[in-house]
Formats: sequence, structure tokens, C-alpha cells
Amino acid sequence: MKNILNTVTMAALLVAATSCEHKDLCLDHAHAVEVEVVFDWRNAPDAAPASMSLYLFPGDGEALRYDFTGRDGGTIRVPIGKYEALCLNSDTENIGYRNTERKGTFEVTTQTSPLLGGLSALGVRSEGAPRADGAGDERVALSPDMLWSDHAESIELKHIPARQRITLYPEQSVCRYTVEIRNAENLKYVFGVSGSISGLAGGLLPGTGPDALTGERVTIPFDAAVGEGENGEKSVVTGGLLTFGHSPAVDKAHQLTVYAVLSDGSKWYYTYDVTGQIHSAPDPRNVHIVLDGLPLPKPITNGGGFQPEVEPWKPVEIDLKM
Repeated sequence: MKNILNTVTMAALLVAATSCEHKDLCLDHAHAVEVEVVFDWRNAPDAAPASMSLYLFPGDGEALRYDFTGRDGGTIRVPIGKYEALCLNSDTENIGYRNTERKGTFEVTTQTSPLLGGLSALGVRSEGAPRADGAGDERVALSPDMLWSDHAESIELKHIPARQRITLYPEQSVCRYTVEIRNAENLKYVFGVSGSISGLAGGLLPGTGPDALTGERVTIPFDAAVGEGENGEKSVVTGGLLTFGHSPAVDKAHQLTVYAVLSDGSKWYYTYDVTGQIHSAPDPRNVHIVLDGLPLPKPITNGGGFQPEVEPWKPVEIDLKM
């Protein structure tokens, strides 16, 4: 009887071991395949991101993320099935992601920012700084980093011996705005200058398309600099920023506000309506805003010392010359 029990026990153990081994082999061999990921940069040949991310979205279940060093891609192992795909560079600092469960809801946005961060070294606070008309309720947001992205609607990975390939074609997904203000007066007395543009898109839906913007409208600040004009004197203010762009379907004005702090601590701000220049730019990805005239006054020395934190902001309205 004892020998019969030992025989039955050994047989049961053998069956259990054989079942486990078969299951492991089945999971490893039949449900995952090697995939070559290629990022083809024909649409942005000069792009040089330090890293890329690929998201694969199955019909149900959680999205899969794969990261690559450099811009070329690499080989990954993926469960067989049907997917939608999204790629974008991941070497960013200001950009964050939301609603990443599905390709169509995947949102790229930026964090909230101080309005006058560039003037903080002078003791100028963002709290209480004047805002452009109609932009008081807008969130002040960081400028995005350079972003490249692409997406694919239908990818099917099958259980076949040959290595399969996913090819995506990233392109620039943000806009570059540059600002040039000519014939500015008394710039030699300026201690600091910055700017902001209102009515811009607060985010992008890269899984829908390079121009699919979110509904949020934000104000984006930017640093500015003083430069020399054709006469060799300081008479030009320049600046630049990256943005997600603007939505032509949204009836929203774009105001450019310049903030200047003079050597006596007085603070001045100027607002220009630049809606026309942004909306009619020949290349929406590269918008150059040109303005004429910035009538800064000469500082008044009152013996009170440089105290910009207590000096109220003084507005000046400008007749825009086109």
C-alpha cells in the first residue's frame, strides 16, 4: 500500500511540474514579440532630443510606455495585439502629462508660473502686477520646452518569427514666437524688462494631431533683453518664447504686455494688441511680432533709493504704428 501511495504522489508531482513549465513557455513565447521601433526624422531633420518615449494603447487595459536614449529608437518586447501609438521626446523640464490612459485624451501642458519671474532678482513681485485686459482670469503658465511628436491609429503585432517594426515620424509640435520692439526710448535707464502674451493655448493633444489644442487659455511670460538699434544706441527690446500656439476657432485677443523697471525703482507697463500679427503670421510655427515705439520716461531721482517692491505700476497707452 505504501508503494502505491508513493507512486501516485510522484505521478502527481510530475504532472504539476510539467503543467507549470508548459504555462511559462506559453506566456513567454506566444504572447510577446520583439519589435523594432524606428523614429524617422524626415519631418524635423535638425531635431536632436536626448530621449524619446513611446506609448502603446491597447483596446483595453493600461497603456504601455517604452523609453529610448537618443532619437533613433531601439528594440522592445511587446505583447501581441492591436494598439494605437504615440511618441514624443521626454527630455523636457516644463512639460507635464495628464489623462494618459488613452491616445485621444493624452494631454501635454505646463506648470503654473509667476508672471514676473525674470524680474524677481530686482525685488519685483508678481503679486499685484497688472494684467492685460480680458486676461485677468487666465492661468499664468510656463513656456513649454521644444516638443516633437507623432501618432499612429492602428498597429497590429502578430505571433510571427520575423521581427516586426513600428515607424513613427516626429515633427515639431510647438510654436516659436519672437518679439522685436523698435525705437524704444530711454533704454539706458532700464534695470530690467520682461513681457507676457495672453490668450494662448494651455495645452496640446498630441495623440490627435500636431494642431489639436486644449480649450484652456493662458498667459505666458517671457524674458526680454535690451539691444542696440541701427544707430548704435540702445533702442530695441527683444524676447522670445515657445508656445502651444493659438486656436483660430476661438475668438480670443492676444495682448503683449511689457514690464520695465527703471534705475529709480519706478515700474512701467505697456500693452499692445498683437492679435493680428499672430493670427495672420505666414508660418504659424514661427511667429515674429514687430512693434514700433516704447516711450519709456527718464527716471526721476527722489532720494528714496531703489525700492521697486513699493513702487506702484504706471500704465502708458501706446498708439500702435503699423
